[in-house]
Amino acid sequence: MTQISLLTFNAFGILNWDTPFRLRALVHELNELAPDIVCLQEIHQHYFRRMIVSGALRYPAAIYEPMLYRPKGGLLTLAKAPFGATRFHLYQEQGRWTSLNVMDRMLRKGMLFTHHEYAGLRMIVVNTHLIANYAANYIKGSPAAAIQTAQLRQLAGVVQDLPCDALVMVMGDFNIPRHSWLYNEFLERSGMEDTLSGDKRPTYRPLPGVPARYALPIDFVFVRRPSTPALAIHSDLTLDKRLPLVGSYINYLSDHLGILTTVAWADAAPSTADVSTNRPTDVSGPPQLAPRVLPALAGMGNGRILLGSIPRFRQGVK
Repeated sequence: MTQISLLTFNAFGILNWDTPFRLRALVHELNELAPDIVCLQEIHQHYFRRMIVSGALRYPAAIYEPMLYRPKGGLLTLAKAPFGATRFHLYQEQGRWTSLNVMDRMLRKGMLFTHHEYAGLRMIVVNTHLIANYAANYIKGSPAAAIQTAQLRQLAGVVQDLPCDALVMVMGDFNIPRHSWLYNEFLERSGMEDTLSGDKRPTYRPLPGVPARYALPIDFVFVRRPSTPALAIHSDLTLDKRLPLVGSYINYLSDHLGILTTVAWADAAPSTADVSTNRPTDVSGPPQLAPRVLPALAGMGNGRILLGSIPRFRQGVK
């Protein structure tokens, strides 16, 4: 039996006096929990990215799309094992510069794709963060809901085009409540399932002064299963406790909770042909998905290496 774990967490990595202390505490929790793959949102400064990557000792590589001051979309993905191909898809609809979503537009929100392979299981992980709905107005036709609809439909279309023999996991901060019409339409269009379907626990914790009605389940892990192997998938909320951060100051790591997911499956028995020829089965997939292992470059430059076929995308290596 093979088992891997994945964590998604909106780290609330904004410019605030306590953010460095919260992120240092987060790094400690990541090293303790040790999920195989970590998808982080709201990493709003390269300083915060470097802090996380340098402290997360269990994760030799990190993926992000670089911008001038921050990872594009605020997205950062960590993994213990080498990555395969990566890419970033920008959401075509970003909202208006004159709306409340100006900060979302400046972040250039999108989808961060990473390809992985574990014990013959091909996996595609999508780390994403949709625009905020500041008025919590999810009625059809409302300005924010219209933008969210466009982003969700784009995401669903991209998922539909991914290989059917791969486990597809889309996770992050969707800024829509569970069982809203936006949520239901996305599941129908994408063919995915919610690993916490029916769970009413909020994943957003309103900050002081924010109305309690904003406490909703808006972070998700969606999956699309391959036909084989049979997978056991389980999710639960995590990173929900107040922790000591500095001196006597105690606070939560973020205004969001994390979702920890485990995926388990039975190991495939080797075929007779593989045993007789003493050659392993080739599971590397198409050349563009083959993992790139470049440990010799770990100490070069600023610690990031180019993925040759995707010249603007960078893989961070400690």
